[in-house]
Amino acid sequence: MQFKIRAANKEDCKEISRMIMELAVYEKMPDQVKISHEELERDGFCQNPFFECLVAEVPEHHKSREGFTVVGYALYFYTYSTWRGRSQYLEDLYVMPEFRGNGIGKSLLSKVAEVGNQKGCVRLQLSVLNWNTPTRDFYAAKGAQDLTDSEGWHFIRFDGQNLENLVNEAPKDE
Repeated sequence: MQFKIRAANKEDCKEISRMIMELAVYEKMPDQVKISHEELERDGFCQNPFFECLVAEVPEHHKSREGFTVVGYALYFYTYSTWRGRSQYLEDLYVMPEFRGNGIGKSLLSKVAEVGNQKGCVRLQLSVLNWNTPTRDFYAAKGAQDLTDSEGWHFIRFDGQNLENLVNEAPKDE
């Protein structure tokens, strides 16, 4: 199947937003999605973007049953390791189910790695739900290491009221 991987643009945000919801449904967490395509536009296509995104696009004659030509995305951002230096974090990699098995996911992943490599990143990190064996196997087949058991890392998050409490405990500037 023909497809191309390209940098997302502001006009792709509605399609990316649609696929974010599709991924959330697959991950059994659709109620967790709180952002809109407007927020994606604001945060990804500003002077100092919070993320970068690639999309997979098929020709019109291969469009989805629903008429979509943007059929996958990879959303990522840059982090910094105090041990290793420049790093990338892959927040989402998604391909619509009817387009899986055509190399689109592999191409998105490889392109994200290439972009990071060109910027001097020494690693690419991501998280996968523990029950999502197909996805864990996909990354393992590409050489990813699961650090859960080997290094004992836990993924920690502050949000909502707990984040607000933390903010309120910050020392006040004089």
